[in-house]
Formats: sequence, C-alpha cells, structure tokens
Amino acid sequence: MTETQREPGDERTREARTARSGGLGALDPVAAYERRTARIREEIARNRRGEYTVPTWVLALALAAVVGVWVLILFVL
Repeated sequence: MTETQREPGDERTREARTARSGGLGALDPVAAYERRTARIREEIARNRRGEYTVPTWVLALALAAVVGVWVLILFVL
C-alpha cells in the first residue's frame, strides 16, 4: 500500500486520535502537525471519492450575486 492509500485505522490516525484525546500530546507541535496532515489526507481522499461539499460562504456569495443581478435588472435597467 502506498503513502497516499492509507487505511483509516493506520498508525498515524491512531496516534492522532490518542493525541486529540487530551494530555501532553495536545501540546506537542509534532503531534499537531501529524493531526493536521492526517486531516488533510482524509479530506483529499473524501474529495477523490466525490464526497466533497461546497463551503457555505461560496453558496452565500452565489446567492448574493444572483439576487444582486436580479435587483439590477428590475430597478436599474
């Protein structure tokens, strides 16, 4: 298995869960780096499987743009 195809139960994920549970591991910068990279890897894997979602701020911006264009068309033109 390659570096990018790790299973959810692999060693790094277990270490991240242990560090997340509290104790001195939460203050360790190396553990924090490993947790961050594990979260990024998991997100990339979800996105590759098609489980991505559009952030709320993007949806709000799109809605504001549509409403703005509609108001512009109705009252200005």
